[in-house]
Amino acid sequence: MFLIGDNIIYPMHGVGIIQTIEEKEISGKKQEYYVIKMVISNMQVMIPTGKILSSSIRPITDIKALKHIIHIFQNEETDRALPWKQRFKVNTEKIKTGNIQESAEVVRDLKRMRKDKALNTSEKRMFDSAHEILISELKLIKGITEQQIKIFS
Repeated sequence: MFLIGDNIIYPMHGVGIIQTIEEKEISGKKQEYYVIKMVISNMQVMIPTGKILSSSIRPITDIKALKHIIHIFQNEETDRALPWKQRFKVNTEKIKTGNIQESAEVVRDLKRMRKDKALNTSEKRMFDSAHEILISELKLIKGITEQQIKIFS
């Protein structure tokens, strides 16, 4: 599915680069693994090639999808009715999907809330992490402009 040198998104970790595809023997069983260098954390991750789909790893979003995401980010309403613990759980699940639209919604909602009042420590950490992951992906989208990236800052 992926080739050496491909940029990918790994949910909760952000942008990674497929460095190699290696065969390893672990517990007496040989398998092929993607070896992925994570950009933000500078760690290396190995994922069995047979489990890549269930890991929610995906390619970088394209410019067409970005236009829809910008619309959602700028125009859709934020649900402020949830208590913070429930909101935190919902936002965590959105980020875990690896879906850029859902991650952008988390960034949008927490950014809007931050304008009204200070976020608690957990939500501030979540905002910072989700924002960093989102921006790191945006910078890799072919055809994106600096102005489009600034919309999410």
